[in-house]
Amino acid sequence: MRALVAAGRVVRMLTHLVHGLWIVNVRWKGLTPDQRHGYVGWWSAKMLRALGVRLESVGPAPDTARLITANHVSWLDIAAMHAVMPEARFVSKSDIQHWPLVGGLATAVGTLYIERASKRDALRVVHQTAEALQRGEVVAVFPEGTTGPGYPLLPLHANLLQAAISVGAPLQPVVLRWHQPGQPYSEDARFIGQMTLMESLWRILTARDLSIRIERLPLIETHGMERRALAEILSQRLSAALPPP
Repeated sequence: MRALVAAGRVVRMLTHLVHGLWIVNVRWKGLTPDQRHGYVGWWSAKMLRALGVRLESVGPAPDTARLITANHVSWLDIAAMHAVMPEARFVSKSDIQHWPLVGGLATAVGTLYIERASKRDALRVVHQTAEALQRGEVVAVFPEGTTGPGYPLLPLHANLLQAAISVGAPLQPVVLRWHQPGQPYSEDARFIGQMTLMESLWRILTARDLSIRIERLPLIETHGMERRALAEILSQRLSAALPPP
């Protein structure tokens, strides 16, 4: 029975992926930024529904340049956040741009790619992020640097926070919690350890009642802050919003 559910989800997912590629290859150049954001939000929300994921979003949504800083659990985190914050440009590992189908979509929506093992590349992305924030854009990062189990929060890397400090842009902490009935932190949503993308996809395709709760926390001002101290404040805010399992 679950295999039949998964098969239906695969068909809807692939159809929606192809539709997304058609949009970015045929219509994208003629769209205004607001129109693009509208498509990003619609496409991302529909992709979650195609995969059987229920979305819940709470908290303030300020209309200002900011650095969104979220915990990281799944490769679907970006789609979930784009469903409610379609204006965000994500900083993501460079591998994603080579993923079949998904890479083209990620590039089209302005993803900033980073070679995580390279300190020099991290500095380049800090500069790019600061420039985007100064232009009034919204950028999103996962300061844990990798995916985790959902709870507890992994140690945060402070490097990319320097971009916000440099231009005086605020941080907006965002808490992601994937859950299922009886599981406050879903095991099916996790993408950790030696798990491959296909293994993770199969677990999501066959998951029962998978949900994600996105909680946007109040802004954190960065004026005069030191990045490690800012990372500690951010860690405390995120951890406090993650209920113990």
